[in-house]
Amino acid sequence: MGTPDFIRTIRASAGQQLLWLPGVSAVVFDDRGRVLLGRRADNRKWALISGIPDPGEQPAACAVREVHEETAVRCVPERIVMVQSGRPVTFPNGDVCQFMDITFRCRSVGGEARVNDDESLDVGWFEVDALPRMDERHYVRIKQALSDEPTWFEPTSLE
Repeated sequence: MGTPDFIRTIRASAGQQLLWLPGVSAVVFDDRGRVLLGRRADNRKWALISGIPDPGEQPAACAVREVHEETAVRCVPERIVMVQSGRPVTFPNGDVCQFMDITFRCRSVGGEARVNDDESLDVGWFEVDALPRMDERHYVRIKQALSDEPTWFEPTSLE
């Protein structure tokens, strides 16, 4: 689907200025412990499956929807592993966004991994010790999803 319709509507009046948006990422594991990744059509890089919640959509429901829409895999969210805001991103068309990402650890419960929309060039399951080259943030999210640590967030100071 690419850019959601509600974002196109906002862009029509806001132009290309910075938009602060919610986002979700899904670290999906199968029963063999492999991680589901997609190679994005926009930048040709391997990445975790991610997306923007529709207005009123719960973040976990968005993660499930995005995984299915992009890969045909059905999954169940197990826990939140990270909450983190990223750096602003400038897209090829000049639009600027900054995302507050909620990363979910998910378990695959069915479906055969395949390219299921126009957002991905390839989809596949990868052994944790044989991941393709990706942006560092994806490795960090996978590492956190593998740990038994509490949800990670940027520490704050009361000073």
